[in-house]
Amino acid sequence: MSSDSAVAIRARDVSKCYAIFDRPSDRLKQMAASALHRLAGVPLKRYHSQFWALRGVSLEVGRGECVALIGRNGSGKSTLLQIITGTVSPTAGEVEVSGRVAALLELGSGFNPEFTGLENVYLNASLLGMQRSEVEARLDDILSFADIGDFIGQPVKTYSSGMVVRLAFAVQAQIDPDVLIVDEALAVGDARFQAKCFARLKALRERGTSILLVTHSTEQVVTHCDRAILLDHGNKLADGVPRQIVNQYLDLLYGREPIDAMPAAAGGAGGHAVALPSQLHDADPGFSSRPDPAFESRPLYNPYEHRWGDRSAEIMDFAVFAGADAYPQSVRVRSILTLYVRYRFVTGIIRPIFGISLKTKEGLTVYGTNTEMSRLERSFSTEAGGGVICCTFEVNCAPGDYFISLGIASRDIRGEVVPHDRRYDSVHIRVDPGDEFLGITDLRAEIRVV
Repeated sequence: MSSDSAVAIRARDVSKCYAIFDRPSDRLKQMAASALHRLAGVPLKRYHSQFWALRGVSLEVGRGECVALIGRNGSGKSTLLQIITGTVSPTAGEVEVSGRVAALLELGSGFNPEFTGLENVYLNASLLGMQRSEVEARLDDILSFADIGDFIGQPVKTYSSGMVVRLAFAVQAQIDPDVLIVDEALAVGDARFQAKCFARLKALRERGTSILLVTHSTEQVVTHCDRAILLDHGNKLADGVPRQIVNQYLDLLYGREPIDAMPAAAGGAGGHAVALPSQLHDADPGFSSRPDPAFESRPLYNPYEHRWGDRSAEIMDFAVFAGADAYPQSVRVRSILTLYVRYRFVTGIIRPIFGISLKTKEGLTVYGTNTEMSRLERSFSTEAGGGVICCTFEVNCAPGDYFISLGIASRDIRGEVVPHDRRYDSVHIRVDPGDEFLGITDLRAEIRVV
C-alpha cells in the first residue's frame, strides 16, 4: 500500500494457539501449575497439547477493496476474522483496523433470542455504535432489506436460520461501515436475497467500504473479489488474483499435485487408431494414433493453463472446428463449435467421467457439463487404452475472450470424485461481435407488442 490512509486492515505475523485438554481435571492442574510458576518460580508443567490455528499470518486490505479468504475447513479463516474483529486475542502478532467495523461471523451473533426482531435491531445497532435516532432514521430501510414481514415483532428464537441472517445483514449493511466482515453468512439466504446482498456490497464498495469475505463459493470469489488469500493449516499460502488463487484452492481441496509431462505408456493411445469423423480425418489423419501428446503445440492452446490430476489418465490432444474452419482465430456469436479431445488411460479406469466447461477470462463459468451429468451411458474399457471424444455446442456468448477447461475423472468406492487429468483454461476462444445484447450469454429473447 502506498500509505497508511489507503489501508483499512493490516495484520502482522498473527498467530493463535489454543490449549487442548484431554480431561476437565487437566485444566485445573494447568491453572495450579501456572500459579505456582508465577508465585514460586516452579518449572511450568504442561497438562495440555497445543493447537496452532494460525501461524504468522500477515495481510493488508485496502480502502474499498473486496478480499476473499478461502481454504479448507480448519484452515484458520474464522479464527483470523475473529481476531480482526477483536472477539479473540492473538497469541502473537498485531492487527490494526481503521474505522467502524461491522461483522457477520455467526448466525445471530449479537442477537438476544428472547427479544423480538425489532428489539434486536436496536440492540445490534447500539453495539455497532449507532444512536437511537440514527436507527430510527434508517429503520424503514433495514426492515425493507430484511423483508421478514410481521415476524419482526416475534422473538428471534422463532426465526429460521435464513430469517436471522437476513435481519443481521440488514442491520450491518445499512450502517455504512468502513469495514465489513462476512463469514459464510450469505450462503444461508436464498438466491433472491443473495443477489440483493451482493448489490448492497457493490454499493458499499463504491462508497469506500472495505470487505473481507469468507466463502467456499469459488464463483463468488472470482465474480465479486479484487483479491483472494489462501490459508491452509493456519498458514498463508498465497495472495493474489482470485482466479489463480481459486485454482490453488482446488488443488488443496482434492489433494492432488500438479501433473507433469509423461511419456505415452505401452498400450496407450499411441499406435491405437480409431475411426475418425471425416472432418477431423481430412484435417489431421493421424489425430488418434500420434504417439506423443500434441496438446501444447496446437493453435488456440493457452500456455497459462492450470493442469493437475493423479496421472491415471491423460488428455493428449484436441482439435476445434467452427464449421469447416479448423482452429479458428475467432468465431461469431451463435457459431457451432465442434471440439475433439484425444485421451488415454494409463491404468484401468472404471466408468470415467469426461467434463468440459466454458469460462470468461475473469473465471466465471458460463456453461459446464460432463458425461455423467448428460447420462452418456457408454461402457469404457477398464484396461489401459485410449480414444477420442467429441463435444458440439453453440457459442451464445457476448463478444470477448473465453477459455475451455477439460477433464477426466472417476469415482472411488465411496463415491468421491477422483481427478485424473484436469486442464483448466487450456483452450482459448475469442468471440466476435454479433447481435447486440447485455450480459454474458444470448438467451435470444423475443420482445413484441401484443
